[in-house]
Amino acid sequence: MNKGFNTTVKLLALAAAMSVATAASAQQTTGTWLVTAGINKITPKVKSGDVSAPALPGTKADIDSDTKPRVAFAYMVTDNVSAEIDLGLPYKHDLIGSGSIEGTGKLGTSEVLPPTAFIQYRFLPANAMFRPYVGLGITYAHFQKERGSGQLTAILNTGGPGATFKVDDKWAASYQVGATVKINEQWFVDATVIKTKLKTQVHFSTGQNQDIRLDPLAVSVSVGYNFKGFNF
Repeated sequence: MNKGFNTTVKLLALAAAMSVATAASAQQTTGTWLVTAGINKITPKVKSGDVSAPALPGTKADIDSDTKPRVAFAYMVTDNVSAEIDLGLPYKHDLIGSGSIEGTGKLGTSEVLPPTAFIQYRFLPANAMFRPYVGLGITYAHFQKERGSGQLTAILNTGGPGATFKVDDKWAASYQVGATVKINEQWFVDATVIKTKLKTQVHFSTGQNQDIRLDPLAVSVSVGYNFKGFNF
């Protein structure tokens, strides 16, 4: 009786050990969801065209950076290929005078929502402590709540009421390089850098226009959690 009981206990212990080993190797494997939350800083790398006449020739703009919370959801399609969607709060950017009007200060503000979808390739085995990855994605930049300043009205030389502007929404390609570092079997730290090739146009209430290339660089650090969910 004791011998049979001991054998059963050993078999149960072996099964438990095998279950733990399977769980350990399941991190970031096929069918796993990865959820990350952290902080993201977006810095536009601006190449500005001139505001059309009757503005002063060389009237350009620069744009300040902004930092906001970031949330991303990824699904492991295979042990190495994942699909990710990046979301977050609207980023608020100041538009600053540049070119021939450099030093004139803030021309206005605009918010942008840039949800981005990626297809990623993750290197090294699924249970590796450190996993670098690369991603190719598409961003939809939605601009909202644009507000002009008194300085903008003066520069556009309207002679009338306060000038306003609207920025065109655009689709853009995004490129990603990142890595995850495992804390334990569920939790990990994620760091990523995203470059987006974004060109748009600004339309002023005065009838003037301006082409502007934003090409923002986003850098984020997040904490993540992985779990098995519904498989597609």
